[in-house]
Amino acid sequence: MASARKPVIVRKFSRDWCAGYADVAFGQDAPELEILDLTGKVLRIGWEAVKWVCYVRDFPAGEQANPERLLHKRFATRPRTAGLWLRMTLTDGEELEGLAANDRSLIDGAGLLLTPPDTRSNTQRIYVPRQAIQTLETVSLIGAAGGKRGPASRAPEQPDLFPNDLDTA
Repeated sequence: MASARKPVIVRKFSRDWCAGYADVAFGQDAPELEILDLTGKVLRIGWEAVKWVCYVRDFPAGEQANPERLLHKRFATRPRTAGLWLRMTLTDGEELEGLAANDRSLIDGAGLLLTPPDTRSNTQRIYVPRQAIQTLETVSLIGAAGGKRGPASRAPEQPDLFPNDLDTA
């Protein structure tokens, strides 16, 4: 059974952060983000203060500088997973890359849900509110493997090298 709340680390533009549990669909239409912190207190953070929300595997143990353990913020090579490869500059000047689903959430939602470059790190997904994005660039569209393509063009028949009807005298 899936949990109704997921572990998250919320990074603010003020460089401080808080860890806790957020609702799966944490009310992106709401004027503020609501999380339940590790002490059981409900925190409300305005979206204008949120830099990103990282869905994490576990919470940091004594790591204050980089609790989300987000070491790679850019792809070293072309990603293999299907999706839209995006590069964005946040309002504080920091650059971030990720893979987004190629669907209506790119246009409609209050933010973007990305798969980070290093999926083996502590961060599994990153949610970036639209207010935090200064510029957004599409680097590439990465298609699904084995996807349907247009009608295949037929190659011309290859001539036989050794015909069956040999003229024997």
